[in-house]
Amino acid sequence: MASSPKGDNQRPIIIKKIIDDGHGGHHGGAWKVAYADFVTAMMAFFLLMWLLGATDEDQRKAIADYFAPTLIEMKQGSAGSNGPFGGESIVARDDYPHAKGQSGTRTLTIPKDATGSKDGSDLALRAAEQKRFDELEKEIRKRLQMKSELRQLSENIKFIRTTEGLRIEVVDAADFAMFQLSSNRLVPRAAKLLREVAGAIRDLPNAVAVRGHTDSLPYASGKTMNNWLLSAARAEATRQGLLAGGLTEARFDKIEGVSDRQPYNPEDAADPRNRRMSITLLTQASSGQAVNQEVKDLLKSSSAH
Repeated sequence: MASSPKGDNQRPIIIKKIIDDGHGGHHGGAWKVAYADFVTAMMAFFLLMWLLGATDEDQRKAIADYFAPTLIEMKQGSAGSNGPFGGESIVARDDYPHAKGQSGTRTLTIPKDATGSKDGSDLALRAAEQKRFDELEKEIRKRLQMKSELRQLSENIKFIRTTEGLRIEVVDAADFAMFQLSSNRLVPRAAKLLREVAGAIRDLPNAVAVRGHTDSLPYASGKTMNNWLLSAARAEATRQGLLAGGLTEARFDKIEGVSDRQPYNPEDAADPRNRRMSITLLTQASSGQAVNQEVKDLLKSSSAH
């Protein structure tokens, strides 16, 4: 090789070769995290599929309630449990189940048919009670058909199933009114009708509620009577009529007058059907009565027939 001229300071060119073995890119950690998440999700999915196939409806509901509890968990050691206030201040909110602070914001919804019975006996009693209501409707209609003076009043009696129980409504019509005009005096046919109703419900254990209704026609100025007083007075007169038919004082749960606030026909305030009396046979739950053994036996016997 010829030597460079003297004084030439050109730097030599150095070429460095790096051979990649092709495995360095697989030693990162990000893909491992993603893969672990995928495996976890698949495991949870297959576990869910297995649970759906290996459990019944009640077991699945129990599992769902475990992960989404509906009950309110009260803290342990509330006020007064350890020292005067359990370590809390006098203005701190307590957590007693029935405390005033709990009533408006944290409530538990109880299903309509929840009875608290594990063996379903209360539900059976309710079914027997409803069956007895059906039989009672037939019995009252039969009683009216057997009385010539009451036969025409069959159309004036309505039977309505409500959450409270069986409501028997005696409705006025253009040719029939239970009471004399603007008074609480029962007409003779209405008194007989109430005695027949009382005779039909006399042997039942259910409490009775009576509610009086009027129309919206106002009184003349200067009158001391009004629709509120009239509806309440007519409810009491109806109670007296049921007593005359054989009901006892202990059977009555409440007597009330609601004036014209719950019209039969809201479209026509003067409709005579708005003037009516409601006699409700209350269910055991709505009246707050305790279902004792005697009542249970009575209802069971009625369901057996």
